[in-house]
Amino acid sequence: MNGDGGVSSSKGHEKPLNIQLVGVGGQGVILISNIIGWACVKHGLNILSSEIHGMSQRGGVVHTTVRIGDVYSPIIAKGEADVLLAFEPLEAARAAEVISKKTEIVVSNRPIVPFTVGAWGQKYPPVDEILSALRGISGKVVAFDAEDLAMKAGSKVTTNIVMLGALMGLERLPIPPDIMKGFVAEKVPKKFVDMNLKAFDLGYDATKGA
Repeated sequence: MNGDGGVSSSKGHEKPLNIQLVGVGGQGVILISNIIGWACVKHGLNILSSEIHGMSQRGGVVHTTVRIGDVYSPIIAKGEADVLLAFEPLEAARAAEVISKKTEIVVSNRPIVPFTVGAWGQKYPPVDEILSALRGISGKVVAFDAEDLAMKAGSKVTTNIVMLGALMGLERLPIPPDIMKGFVAEKVPKKFVDMNLKAFDLGYDATKGA
């Protein structure tokens, strides 16, 4: 890892791949960003990453970037995200600045309503409206309930692994899915390996060919 919390390796990838991950505290966004980074380094790829997060408890904004290839900054420029991996729909909308027609969006459509919405008398936008807006600026949007798939795998705590599997289903990362699954198996507690690998597969199937 570099001094800014990113990771790097000396070997580059031919074309830079820009991935933005967004969600809220408690969803495991940073862990997935780190797993992607560690897997890329192990696979001999050059990578830079960064993170922005608010409150660590559930509800705080968490945005991270992963840039793979010959890159010199972890920052993704306006409209330059190749993939947006959104763990929460409203946070996907907040990331609109980096989205363009070339961006593929994977979003969990289960909202997590910030406590400030109720406290300030505001309303959470209808999820259908959020998804419609995203489809208006992106070339591809795949939406599903990641937490529901996690529960089918055995526990909602595997929601982030579902999202990782969904990212791999797009086949944009220069890493084979089996390699990433093996890395997940190394990083989670042994007694939870099967559950997490099932979560990965469910997420992968949700986007594969979508």
